[in-house]
Amino acid sequence: MAKRDEAIRITTASSSLEDDIRTRQRRYLTAMLIRVVCFAGAVIAGVAGLHWLWPVLILLALVLPYIAVVMANAAHTKGDGFTLMDSPYGRPQLPPGRHE
Repeated sequence: MAKRDEAIRITTASSSLEDDIRTRQRRYLTAMLIRVVCFAGAVIAGVAGLHWLWPVLILLALVLPYIAVVMANAAHTKGDGFTLMDSPYGRPQLPPGRHE
């Protein structure tokens, strides 16, 4: 119940669902593009005879899906760290309305 009594500021409001999904999709796509580059780089490194590089790139390409999912599902909560101060006379509030 105490959580509902706190003031909500526009600086801590969440972004729209569409913006959130778009951001998550962009992060996931970026990670998957890096994965494709790692696979291609591993093939090129293997053909070029860089026997130390291709296993590293394959390992990175195998780990990237997990990292991509964690990054895509990471929740971003906004908070400005600003707390409203109570006055010495109690919490400021509106006076009671007129009763008819």
